[in-house]
Amino acid sequence: MHDGVAAYVLGVLDEEEHEAFERHLDTCEQCQAELIELAELPDQLDELKNTPAATSGEDPPMSMSR
Repeated sequence: MHDGVAAYVLGVLDEEEHEAFERHLDTCEQCQAELIELAELPDQLDELKNTPAATSGEDPPMSMSR
């Protein structure tokens, strides 16, 4: 996995890195495929953050379904 894909999806790249990664993404089929796989990650993380288990101090589930 290209490190930039996860950073791009999570929105942690600065403007220059973001633009550079988008140029890279135009020609890299592997990163395009990884982007599709990770596209829902921010929403899934938000859901986990807002679940009662996440706020009650309970241990998170051992596995997550895709």
